[in-house]
Amino acid sequence: MAGGTMMQAIIMAAGKGSRLGTLTMGKPKSFAEIHGKKLIEYNLKLLQKYQVEDIIIVTGYNCEAFEELTKDMKHVRLIYNPFYEMVNVLGSFYMGMEALQDDFIYLHADTICEPSIFEKLIYIGKDVDILLPVDERPCDEEAMKVRSEQGRIVQITKQMPIEHADGEFIGMAAFKKEVIPALKAKTKELLKEKKFNEYFESAIQRLLEEEHFQVKTVPTEGAFWAEIDFMEDYQRAAANMPSSLLELFL
Repeated sequence: MAGGTMMQAIIMAAGKGSRLGTLTMGKPKSFAEIHGKKLIEYNLKLLQKYQVEDIIIVTGYNCEAFEELTKDMKHVRLIYNPFYEMVNVLGSFYMGMEALQDDFIYLHADTICEPSIFEKLIYIGKDVDILLPVDERPCDEEAMKVRSEQGRIVQITKQMPIEHADGEFIGMAAFKKEVIPALKAKTKELLKEKKFNEYFESAIQRLLEEEHFQVKTVPTEGAFWAEIDFMEDYQRAAANMPSSLLELFL
């Protein structure tokens, strides 16, 4: 654990996943199954493996499915975002952010990664305020792109021209508790500006511009990760699922 401190996790899980068609069929997006396990179950197992014992899940579409799934999980709290159809991920984070008070891991319920990536987030160093895993490869237009200068991340956005990007942020991050007040303030500021369609990364971008936090990237170094948005993402993830994730259930 980070310096022996308590650690929390906040999982964005409000999405419907309509682009996954028959895979979801009325279920939340993160209930799509790979090798018989739900996407969100892989994340819950990883958090359990690393003894993260305060997990906040922000739900939206079919919140009852999460209530049923987690009813016997004493370390899990659900926060319902009633506005999930009107806001993007930033709005869901806003609904859950008041529950954050310790170092925390931010993740999406529809994104899975190998334990080797996750471990870097858990052991965030003392000299790092925000840690962002980045896949250093050519990006497509849809990717959440990052750009660095002299080893310091300066931009994180989907709108960046692909030729300027140094890699893709995988949608999981670790934050020290000292960042929380500023992160909450930036999130609130964006929503006051009625930027309801913004991603969570817009708040990180404002921290990069206005605050003097130590923001570091860690390369994924070829380790498996997948964001399941489209059927081809699902098929690729199912075909390449590493044994290290499957072994979490043994």
